[in-house]
Amino acid sequence: MEVRVQEQDFDAGVEIAAMRQRVKGAGAIVSFIGLVRDQAGEIGGMVLEHYPGMTEKALGIILEETKNRWELLDALVLHRVGRLDAQDQIVLVLAASSHRKDAFESASFIMDNLKTRAPFWKKEITRHGERWVEAKESDELATNRWRREKENG
Repeated sequence: MEVRVQEQDFDAGVEIAAMRQRVKGAGAIVSFIGLVRDQAGEIGGMVLEHYPGMTEKALGIILEETKNRWELLDALVLHRVGRLDAQDQIVLVLAASSHRKDAFESASFIMDNLKTRAPFWKKEITRHGERWVEAKESDELATNRWRREKENG
């Protein structure tokens, strides 16, 4: 299980190949790449800030919860910070498991929880200036869905 927070871009193919070499017995590796959205030319980029140390700890806790919930053989959360342009890669989540269902659900759980529980702050850079991005209700609903599923068995 690995967490990385960095300014540099990443190569998803290299990261997947490294996981394939590390993990024996995997039947599936699911990947998710999040990008800086360019909403009809409105967003020119964004600045991502984080709280060093606390961010990595929060992401590590999410990975531990994931491992306790599914048959997860390995996972990677790689999140970028700093100035990013439209269409730049922001985040890479990899989840390896013996079975595809566990890999898909693990990756989804990690991403949903990352959006609501990891201390990142996003400032969009638009044609009209800069603005801080508020938390979305849909992200909270996604995280709460996992909580309800766990409570209901």
